[in-house]
Amino acid sequence: MANPYLQGLLAPVTEEVTAHDLPVTGRIPSGLRGRYLRIGPNPLGPEDESSYHWFLGDGMVHGVRLRDGRAEWYRNRWVRSMKVAEGLQEPWPAGPVVEGFDLAPNTHVIAHAGDTLALVEAGARPYRLDYELNTLGPCDFGGTLKGGYTAHPKEDPETGELHAIGYYFGWEHLEYTVRGTNGEIVRSVEIPVQDSPMVHDFALTQKYVVVYDLPITFSMALAEAGAGLPYEWNDAHQARVGLLPRGGGADDVRWIDIPPCWVFHTLNAYDDGDDVIVDLARFPSFMHGGRLEGNPPPVLDRWTIDPAAGKVVQETVDDRPQEFPRMDERLSTHRHRYGYTVTAGVVVQDKVGEALMKHDYRSGTSETRLFPAGSGVGEAVFVPAAPDSAEDDGYLMTLVFDPVRQGTDLVIIASQDFTGEPVATVHLPVRVPLGFHGSWAPDLR
Repeated sequence: MANPYLQGLLAPVTEEVTAHDLPVTGRIPSGLRGRYLRIGPNPLGPEDESSYHWFLGDGMVHGVRLRDGRAEWYRNRWVRSMKVAEGLQEPWPAGPVVEGFDLAPNTHVIAHAGDTLALVEAGARPYRLDYELNTLGPCDFGGTLKGGYTAHPKEDPETGELHAIGYYFGWEHLEYTVRGTNGEIVRSVEIPVQDSPMVHDFALTQKYVVVYDLPITFSMALAEAGAGLPYEWNDAHQARVGLLPRGGGADDVRWIDIPPCWVFHTLNAYDDGDDVIVDLARFPSFMHGGRLEGNPPPVLDRWTIDPAAGKVVQETVDDRPQEFPRMDERLSTHRHRYGYTVTAGVVVQDKVGEALMKHDYRSGTSETRLFPAGSGVGEAVFVPAAPDSAEDDGYLMTLVFDPVRQGTDLVIIASQDFTGEPVATVHLPVRVPLGFHGSWAPDLR
């Protein structure tokens, strides 16, 4: 049977492309000056369809450079891990890897402390890229990163520091780190855990690091059977949430048991008096037998953590299936009003398709922006109109496949006119396979 992660909109592309002066419908706001970046799995060369795992495909980063109302270029580049460099018959841009454990990161791409970083979890190191997305090599932040990293670090908007939680099957702990604006790790805490859990994301407030210790754990049985990603749902592993004070050590973590569930992605978190509020997408369960298919859909939750009482109140904000939550990251660790998610199979005015959703946490309302079925709508990245503009005063950027043109567009939406016509649509010369995460990297020069 054909592997669904190598077919259709997920099928890998086979070429690296550079295109200049891209065609645009509408008008790109002149204040948008920087790069829209997105990454995802794109295996180089033929894969064994019976064993290929989507989470392990070689990473390919895509970028669109915007400046002065123009889409100056589009580029897609494989991240040159040892394996990819060999497959391309190129020298590997050498650098520090973890005990020979080297992957081409495929999960997130960000800009921090002057670096463009391609990220993945589970023990591999980040890769540095140059401005035009060429690979510079793996990095350990100047020798300060002990092991691997994560796909979902959180930048504190006040300090510019990058907080992260890494995991690795060979550890009996999680590694909480803080990367300073000098590009080096300035703080590290080992948090003991059992069963080697997968920790894809976490949450950050002004007071706490919020740790998810949930029932997807390393499986020796899957590893011995040759599974590329030997993690699966574990009924015996107690789900819990940990609160690590920002200045505390491992002994200061306050653990609170919760009902079994799985969380891939946090929207945001903040302190509300003595309580901690976390908005996230929650799966009732996931990865039974290590499979990505056949799982119950995720819903949008709000968790209220009461450290004094030792309890977590879980409230479903919206029970429609949705994932990839994002927000205005200038408000990270602070109370937010708006959040944006992706959903599929929704019905709007008798039309069925894929959609972006905008949630107003103050009014308790939401808006849905529908795209045609088969659009493969990606995660929406919020970009403020100006550094000091109000929350939601800006643009949402997302990649959308055009089934008619058989190519992918970068769609730019005014967030305050969420269901209106796009401000601009940049027509890319290729199809961008469905992938994971992206970011806006504003030019600093």
